[in-house]
Order: sequence, then C-alpha cells, then structure tokens
Amino acid sequence: MFPTGDPSSDPTLPAALDGVPLGELLERARLAQQQARLDDGVALADAIWDRADAEGFINEQAEAGKLRSFFRLRMGDLPGMLEVGERALRLMRPLGASPAMCELLRWMSLAACELGSYEQGLACAHEALKLAGELGDVRLHAVALNGLGACFERMGDPWQAERLMSEAAGLLRTNATPFERVVTLTNLCTVAIGAYHLQRDGAAPEQAPRTLERALELAREARPHSLQLGDRYGIALTASNFGEVLLLMGRLDEAEPLLIEARDECERAGFRLLDWRLRCMLAELQLARGQATAAWQQLEALRTETEQGATAGAQPALPIPAPHAVPLFLRVRLHQASYRAAKALALLGPSLFHLEQARTLERRRAVSQLMAQSQYFVSRMEAEFAADPASVAARDAAEFKDPLTGLGNRRCLEARLPPLLRAAEQEARPLTVALIDADGLRNINERHGHEIGDRVLQELADLLRENTRGSDLLLRWSGEEFLVVFPDTIADRGFEVCERIRASVSVHPWNELAPGLDVTLSMGLASAPPYATDLLIARANAAVERAKHLGRNRVALA
Repeated sequence: MFPTGDPSSDPTLPAALDGVPLGELLERARLAQQQARLDDGVALADAIWDRADAEGFINEQAEAGKLRSFFRLRMGDLPGMLEVGERALRLMRPLGASPAMCELLRWMSLAACELGSYEQGLACAHEALKLAGELGDVRLHAVALNGLGACFERMGDPWQAERLMSEAAGLLRTNATPFERVVTLTNLCTVAIGAYHLQRDGAAPEQAPRTLERALELAREARPHSLQLGDRYGIALTASNFGEVLLLMGRLDEAEPLLIEARDECERAGFRLLDWRLRCMLAELQLARGQATAAWQQLEALRTETEQGATAGAQPALPIPAPHAVPLFLRVRLHQASYRAAKALALLGPSLFHLEQARTLERRRAVSQLMAQSQYFVSRMEAEFAADPASVAARDAAEFKDPLTGLGNRRCLEARLPPLLRAAEQEARPLTVALIDADGLRNINERHGHEIGDRVLQELADLLRENTRGSDLLLRWSGEEFLVVFPDTIADRGFEVCERIRASVSVHPWNELAPGLDVTLSMGLASAPPYATDLLIARANAAVERAKHLGRNRVALA
C-alpha cells in the first residue's frame, strides 16, 4: 500500500505549491475532481492535507481528506481509499454531521463491500444514513439509502437492495436532480443485472427475461441523465451497464460500441477497476461471437494484470492493487469467463481450475455476507444494551416477537437465521426450512370474523410448538404464513415433521371455536444449500404454491 502522507507522482509538485494559499489549492483540487484529472488531483489533495495539518487548518484538512479518498477511489486503490478515508473521518466527526461526511461514508461503504469487507461496508452505510437523518435532508437520505442498498447488492442480496433503492426513489419522486437520478437508476440497473444472474442460474429462470428487460429500461433511462450531468465516471458507468445488458440479451452489435466507448474513457481517465470490468465484458462478447481463442488470450492477460500488478505503458501515480485488493465480484467474473473460454477450447485443466476458483470465491462471499449481517446486528444490540439494559430487554420482547402468537417475527429471523446458516455451511450440517400457509384464512375472517381468525392463528402457533423441538426456530412470517427452521435436519426428516403438523391441524377440534370451522395447511420445504435466506425462502414459497396447486392440505418439497 502506498504511504498516505506523501504526495504523488510528481515529486516537484509540492515544492512548486509553496506559498500558494490553501484556498487556491483547494480550488485547483476541486477542478481536478470535476475534470477527472486523477494524478494531478491526488497530488494536490495530499499536499493540501500535509500543509493544513502542519498549519492547523482543520476544515481545509478535512476537505482535503475527502478529496484524497475520492481520487483513490476513482483510481481503483480501494485499500488506500479506506485508509485515508478513516483518517479524514477522525477529523470530520468532531465537526458534526455534514453532507461531506455522508458522501465520504457512502464511498467507503462501497469500497469496503467491493473488497468483501461487508461488516465495515454496512457500518459506514448505516452511519451515513444516520447522519442524513440528523441533517434532515431528504436528498441526502435518499442517496444514503442507495448506498446501503449497494452494499446488499455486492453481498449478493439484490432483493433487499432493490427494496432500499425503491424506497429512496420514492423519497425523491419528481424532485430528483440529474445526480440523484443517475445514482438511483444506475444502482437499480446493477441490482437488476445481479438478480437476473441468480434467477437464470436456478432461483427463478422463468422470471429472468423480465428482469433483464427491466435492467434495459433502467440503463436506457440513466444514460441521458449521466450525459446531462457531465461526470466522466458516470458517463462511462452508464455506458458500461447499458452495454452489459445488451450483451446479456445477445444484442452484440449494439453492445460493442457502448462497451468500447466506456473502456476508452476509462483508459483516458485512469478509472482502473471499471476498465478491468469492461475488458472482461469485451472478452465475454468475443466468446458470444464464438471467438474463444481471442477471448482466452484477453482474459489471461487481464488476469495476469489483476493478479500480478503488471501493466503496459507509463507507470501510474498509485501502485496497481494487490490481488487481495481486486474487487471480489471482478475476480469471480474473470474466473467464470475464463472457465467458459477454456471449456470452449477443450482446455480441461484450466477450465476445472477456473470453475473451482469461481465457486470458492462465491462460497467465501456467501459466508462473509452472513457473518457481516449477523455480527453487525449483534454489535448494534450489544452497544444499545450497554447503554440501557432494562429498556433494551423490554424492547426486545416486543421487537422480536409477534404480539398475537408469541412466535418470533421477521426481526427474529434476521438475528437468528444467518448464524444457523453459517454454522451449517462451515460444519457441513443439514438445515431445512418450512413455509406454512393457513389455507383460506381470509375466508375464515370474512365468514367468522377477525376475532375467530386471530384465535385460529394462536392455536396454530400452539400446535407448531407441540410438534417441534425447542431448538427449532418458529416464526410468524406474514398474516397467514408461518416459517419453521429445522437445524440439523435433512429434507426427509423435515417432511415427516411437517406431515405430523399437518395431520394434527386436520384433526384439531376447530368447530369448538365456531360451528363449521375447518382449517388446513399447505406447506413447502426447502433444504440448504443454498446457504442464503432469500433463496431458501423463495424455494420454500415455490413449494407452497405447488402444494396449493395440487389441492391444498399437503406438504410439498422444493
């Protein structure tokens, strides 16, 4: 990693700045930021930081710290960006909440998540959201929500990401500036692309084409806003997303000029990480055209560059990131593309190597995601408990339990399921999830009244407790649905338990609650892997729908 206090590529530049007022230097650095002159900008920002530190100008040093972070982020030095960003935050926090600190935290959350440091990314994103709330700025709040959503997207949870980003879009409605529109539309497009890959590869293949169409609409809508804004990185990024969607659709002749335009802009400006991503996409385009040899050669050169730090041409102002500093998603993508190219060329050894590497990295990301979500949640709870144990304990009783049934609620699921999944994956233990739908509960409410409907839910909860173990996780999932998590349970054993529950509900004396009342259950089971909450529940939900389609009052396996 490069030193954080020394300026830059041109050792004569700081000396030439002696005597220039700090205000003028900051103006020059801001102009370099607007024009994406990264080498000049990082040298100026480092020089301002050192002089402001020596002369005791805190506000100027804080702004210089933010600029240092920005230039390193655009140049692709993510570990360096996080280091100088932390130093800037130590200056900014005592000065109070500010839009500049919100923006810096958002950048840091993205950099951390790109590197797979999800716990740090979530912490920065939540702090930015908290500051935006303190400032009472709706626009800042919307952008901070987008930042939090981007963390979840990088963690492999596009559905949570889309929820947060859609909420952000709703805050702005028709009052968004071009900047906010570019942020929102570009992030939503990236989320849709991620969801498409998950759906196409098994979660819901029938939904994948519609998701890709939505991504195309978002990419097309973002493009003119980025051109209006005039930010070079934004223009390259929106062109990149637009080209990627067209590539996935097989519209290769339309995709190529957009990808080349974005790559050329990245090469000129020095946007290293986006340049690598684009070069990988162009190799994928060659693969789609059947040019496997050319694609393989490009991918091998790119992989060498990312893994060994080899570059052609002039030396950059900052060093090439080490392999561990290359974004996790990019490393997975490179291995996946290399696997397909090697397979097309019948290179069995390399194809197996790249397939294994891609899967190893994907598993690592999944485990890191679960650990980060669980640890961050636990850390927040511990901090609040230390501040006021009595009030936290009282609040937990309300927040983690469904008030009607006494079962856990969704917050309880968020707290307890990630550690269960992580343990199951790490120790190769089975885990099964059952989604349970009370058939016709709406009709029961309409015919017998909501009071009887509530009594039905309470008695169903009691029957679940009677037929499960203390170690099983019982939750009320929605109005008429329950969720049961069976740790250390294979699918066949889970099926037996669910059949017992279904049978006990079928013979329960429901007519004692109301004449003519009858209650049955449709149940769907899914077993890990995958070790991901959303994917498991989606599979269980699909099994419930199949049970209903087959006539209700039955158990179906995913």
